[in-house]
Amino acid sequence: MQAADIIETLGMQRHPEGGWYVETYRDGNGGPRGHSTAIYYLLQKGERSHWHKVKDAAEAWHYYAGAPLALHRSKDGVSHETVTLGLDLAAGQRPQAIIDADEWQAAESLGDFTLVGCTVAPGFDFSAFEMAPPDWAPGR
Repeated sequence: MQAADIIETLGMQRHPEGGWYVETYRDGNGGPRGHSTAIYYLLQKGERSHWHKVKDAAEAWHYYAGAPLALHRSKDGVSHETVTLGLDLAAGQRPQAIIDADEWQAAESLGDFTLVGCTVAPGFDFSAFEMAPPDWAPGR
């Protein structure tokens, strides 16, 4: 499948940080927010998940399909590291990465598209979501 086919098949919509998403799960326990949420998230070539953070929840990224994904993270807003999500374990890629609560993150596909999943606990709520200014990057 191509990215457009996946977007249509999964009923994805634009995400404010960039790319496409659809929520697939919201735990019914733990109030309206729930204990956890899950989404499919897709980035096409040239799209980027802009620097952002979830202030009060950890996020697990899971690789599913397409090209590897560069997941950038910064705990202090100054230095940063990159984890590559993918299946080439011998090359250092990993199928999963964890972003801690209040940690800056950004992502980009290293090919035509990447399909991943993101699980947030406690459940994701846009009130705890912070987008960095458009020209911000760690250390700037």
